[in-house]
Amino acid sequence: MSGLYGISDLHVGFPDNRAFVEGLRPASDGDWLIVAGDVGERFSDVEWTLRTLAGRFGTVVWVPGNHELWTTKDDPVSLRGEARYRRLVEMCRGLGVLTPEDPYPVWEGEGGPVTVAPLFVLYDYTFRPDGASNKEEALKLARDAGIVCTDEVYLYPDPYPTRDAWCDARIAYTERRLKELPSGTRTVLVNHWPLIREPTRVLWYPEFAQWCGSERTADWHVRFGAVSVVYGHLHIPRTIWADGVPHVEVSVGYPREWRKRDTAPGGPRPVLLAREDA
Repeated sequence: MSGLYGISDLHVGFPDNRAFVEGLRPASDGDWLIVAGDVGERFSDVEWTLRTLAGRFGTVVWVPGNHELWTTKDDPVSLRGEARYRRLVEMCRGLGVLTPEDPYPVWEGEGGPVTVAPLFVLYDYTFRPDGASNKEEALKLARDAGIVCTDEVYLYPDPYPTRDAWCDARIAYTERRLKELPSGTRTVLVNHWPLIREPTRVLWYPEFAQWCGSERTADWHVRFGAVSVVYGHLHIPRTIWADGVPHVEVSVGYPREWRKRDTAPGGPRPVLLAREDA
């Protein structure tokens, strides 16, 4: 029987992770795969990965992570910010991969029907460390601790003045679309960054949480009928329950991380869970 699965943080710039993707296969004909961001940094790596997966799974749904949005000097695709994101969307459409700019698909298989809603809402520095009352104070605490996300160098917000301004626009756009869903719609909400702050509480460096989401999405799983929330980014694969809804991190992570678990990275994770499955 076909299923709805998720995976993220493939980071195929690492040869071991690329080999892992080359070995991925669906469990059953008709499986859908949610790819929740951070496929890689180079445009060509993202395209190769999504092309590979789209050729194997019945439907592939992608949302961007921060790494896809980086503009680095060694990438021939030098577009920045919104223009880079739009080029990624265009590439996905050429492959038949669904994005946050497309009509939300409906999974009709086991556990359905559910509307799969791929989101792109970035972060706005509101997951602040203790002692910070605003973005500037949060960033100073991070700099003083030696913790600065690489996004501050490579993730350009053009044409927006800041990444949090881009986040403002994405939240407004996404809320508008979700509010248009018929009342009673059961959803699977997919975003690279967690929609609630709770998953960040275990970070070794709490100052990093400000690059991990927005307080303004904290009730979306309740407001928009979620039966599951899928995310990545933290490289801490696990499930957290909030208001009876599973928030499932589906990340693979860097080889140095998954090797610590003494096993090869697991394959895609089922995302429609009952309590006993977690």
